[in-house]
Amino acid sequence: MNVTEFAIRRWQLTLVMFSLLIALGYSAFTSIPRAVDPHFPLPVVVITAVQPGADAEEMEQTVAKPIEELMQGLEDVKEIVSTSNDSSAVIRAEFDWSGDPDRYFNDTVREVTAIRSRLPADLARLDFKKMRTTNASVLQIALVSETASWRRMEKYGRDISEAFSRYTAVRESEVHGLSQPEVTVAIKPERLAELRLPASSVADALKLGGADVASGAVVSGTKRFNVEAGGAFKSLDTIRNLPLRSNEGTILRVGDVADVFWGAEETRSRVYHNGKRAIWITANQKAGTDATKLRNALIDELENQKKVLPPDIDVVLQFDQSRDIAKRLAELARDFSLALALVLITLLPLGWRAAVIVMVSIPLSLASGLVAVYAMGFNLSQLVVAGFILSLGLLVDDSIVVIENVSRHLRMGKERVQAAIDGTREISLAVLGSTGVLVFAFVPMLFLPEGAGKFTMSFIGTIIFTVTASLVISLTIIPFLASRLLKRDGDEHGNALLRWLMEKIDRFYRPVLHKGLENPRRSVWGALAVTLGAFALVPVLGFSLFPNADSSYFRVTVQAEQGSSLDETGRIVRKVSEILAKEPSIQVRAENVGRKNPSVFYNSFETAETSTIGEVLAVMDKWRGQESMAMVERIRKQLDQISGARVRLVLFQNGAPINAPVEFRVVGPDLEVLKQLAGKVQESLHKVPGTRDIVNPVATDRLDLDMQIDEGKAALLDIPAGSPRRIIRLALSGERAGSFRDNEGDSYPVTVRLPLNNTQPVSALDQIYVATRAGAPVALGEITDPKLVAVAPLITRRNLERTVEITAQTQDGALPSKITQAAKAELDKIKLPLGYSIRVGGEAEKINDTFSGFGPVILIALFIIFGILVAEFGEFREALVVAGVIPLGTFGGLIALLVTGNNLSFLAVIGFVALIGIEIKNSILLVDFTSQLRERGLGLRDAIEQAGEVRFLPVLLTSVTAIGGLLPLAMFGGNLYGPLAIVLIGGLISSTLLSRIVTPAMYLLVVRGREEKKEAARLTKEATSG
Repeated sequence: MNVTEFAIRRWQLTLVMFSLLIALGYSAFTSIPRAVDPHFPLPVVVITAVQPGADAEEMEQTVAKPIEELMQGLEDVKEIVSTSNDSSAVIRAEFDWSGDPDRYFNDTVREVTAIRSRLPADLARLDFKKMRTTNASVLQIALVSETASWRRMEKYGRDISEAFSRYTAVRESEVHGLSQPEVTVAIKPERLAELRLPASSVADALKLGGADVASGAVVSGTKRFNVEAGGAFKSLDTIRNLPLRSNEGTILRVGDVADVFWGAEETRSRVYHNGKRAIWITANQKAGTDATKLRNALIDELENQKKVLPPDIDVVLQFDQSRDIAKRLAELARDFSLALALVLITLLPLGWRAAVIVMVSIPLSLASGLVAVYAMGFNLSQLVVAGFILSLGLLVDDSIVVIENVSRHLRMGKERVQAAIDGTREISLAVLGSTGVLVFAFVPMLFLPEGAGKFTMSFIGTIIFTVTASLVISLTIIPFLASRLLKRDGDEHGNALLRWLMEKIDRFYRPVLHKGLENPRRSVWGALAVTLGAFALVPVLGFSLFPNADSSYFRVTVQAEQGSSLDETGRIVRKVSEILAKEPSIQVRAENVGRKNPSVFYNSFETAETSTIGEVLAVMDKWRGQESMAMVERIRKQLDQISGARVRLVLFQNGAPINAPVEFRVVGPDLEVLKQLAGKVQESLHKVPGTRDIVNPVATDRLDLDMQIDEGKAALLDIPAGSPRRIIRLALSGERAGSFRDNEGDSYPVTVRLPLNNTQPVSALDQIYVATRAGAPVALGEITDPKLVAVAPLITRRNLERTVEITAQTQDGALPSKITQAAKAELDKIKLPLGYSIRVGGEAEKINDTFSGFGPVILIALFIIFGILVAEFGEFREALVVAGVIPLGTFGGLIALLVTGNNLSFLAVIGFVALIGIEIKNSILLVDFTSQLRERGLGLRDAIEQAGEVRFLPVLLTSVTAIGGLLPLAMFGGNLYGPLAIVLIGGLISSTLLSRIVTPAMYLLVVRGREEKKEAARLTKEATSG
């Protein structure tokens, strides 16, 4: 008893099992976390180091280079990129994508921490961050106030952030745009000079007086007492009254030489909400959690927090990821409904009973797919839903073939149960082979390399799970339902629509097939010549990776001139915001001066702080396709008019992060030579049509003030070595001298510095005095000769080599791969010095890395498919006949891309690989049935013609249902899914039409040739023996 007969005979158990499947599917659907995009680990670690006052070359030599050299020795490291600029360095290490990201992060933290003593002692910050796709904010909240102090803003912001962090689904909640509150000890330089007291003595006294160390414990009888002997400061008066020295019974205290008050550290970044002063609170999620449920919980928490906020602080919801999730899933739900309706329509020729039975396979297959998706740990992202939509047209294929064959056996006069068993048994091997081929066409794509493979894994997995489930369902529940519901007394030629279709097939297909078989060589070679000629379209179409995300938000980045102050960069950011404010569809303008915005998209990440950068996140009410693109172009034209900065409007793009669509890297040792070559590359890119927003990061130098301390003169004045540098740093950047702990247990730094009003003016240098060993004050100007010097604005290193990255955006509709190719032809004309090179980066590099992984994948898929075919048919020749349909579908896919104006994107190439399985699936049905008819005694030509006519309808129906399921994705799937659906639709049309002639003709040629050889061998043997 095979599985089909078991399902029919033991129908009670069959119903129980499939009822359980529906229940598990529903449970999985309600439990799967929702997200816009898939969540997957990134083997990328980012280290950020901040050292106020250090220039790019100093950061490179003292921070970036030692860390790079250390990390180069870590296991599985693939690439290390560092960017050193004013006061900061960012080092990014990418490891093997097949390894363990947690281990890579732990190894990095351990090894870099071990060399901390070799890094500058005055590093203000050394942070380690593991990159995750879940780093994108679920929520961004803005606390807006024009009057509240920074300390009050900080208090309420921290309270909300801590409340968010208490939720187990929150990975991290941060406060942004805050000038860190501190207890400022603002020294009075004249008073210190008068008292012959160096400023460093104030810092040293505070360090000793506020040392937060436990003193120990004493015992008295049966009691044990901890001894308190000071520690962290707990009041401002304690700091003011701290003794510095005594003289003839008089105590000199900190308050005598400095003002002590609540202040804030030097402002390194500022944030605004719609032009108003604000701070932001962000929250991101842990992997495997539902962003929508988390958002609802955090909004409820926010309502509670609002109750304690003062009236001068407003709370605004600035960014909400759940809006994007709801929009994406709603659009895909619409596409799913349309696909379902189209599939239903295509089933009508089977009759309503057969159509209902086939439809049962849809919820059962989807339920199975949901259970598998949940078990594999995928979230319900747009890619999973798109996988279900694409599967919709495929998962009914097996059921259509089975039900059509059972119906045919019923029309032959058999009992319903026997017809169901015989009809399914007759077709089961072909169904197993064809679905196996389809599944194994997708399986190798689970192992595509790097980020692109991780991004599409849930999409591919969903299709595999769902189609595999449909195979099991078609051989079990479908025959059972057919044995109960199909009518025995129906017209032997089917319903009216079926009869009409069969009549058309008889009228048109039979004579065409007959003519094709009359001259099979011309049919086969003519079709192959035409289809293979379509491959000439590949260079015309060009390659790309992933399109823009069509999200309802975008960003505008600002790069001010080198050396620009935070105020100057802020002025430009305000101009950008004013331009955006004129657009009615833009509801939120989140402005950041001094750094980029917190991540809102899975592949975009923050960078270090520097006064010359800014960014505005524009959040629209919705993305309106061409209307929104027209708005983007309108804004770009206005942004081009802003002087004093490079301003770029950037749309978020799916796939792995890249600096820009077009990028060239100039590599070499000397900064000055690199600058000259980068200028030539910039000029060449300007000549290439289709480029815009060309950025050369080293086009202009940064001007710094070199104090040029006269060490000899300082020594003659008896000033200790190194003392001038410490005094300058203390006066300008401040020196942390202790901690202040308030009643709520929060700690704040106690910082000694010159009086500070957000930033230090150049006149502050006139107030600095350096003390001799005897305590005599010496004006800083007596031992310095300040001069403005040109320094590199930033230094990038890639795999231990200095690199300048020149980038360009592309005009709307221009293909980055073609622009890069044209630009490379221009750059090849540049004569390079020995030891220097120009390398391709950007999208072209990613395309090369990604598509190079397709070769092995396609090869493996073809070998597996061919192995299945050989196993099924037992002959190489018949397997080759079935595989011969591959170029027929490729022809249609390429033509469809050309007609619709698409290119060979990553998902389009996946479509071609999937098309191989779908084409062969249909071809198997024809070849297998032809072989069965020949085994029953039919002649070769008669078997081919009868099989072609009998199998034309199920093949046609399966192709039409697949096309119906794909149409919504093709029409509404946007730039991401559209090309994939278009490839499949075009390929199915050409393959279905051409293979009905070419496959029978190939079969005739192959088998007839084999039989002729056998006959010749037989005659030769008889002649020899005679």
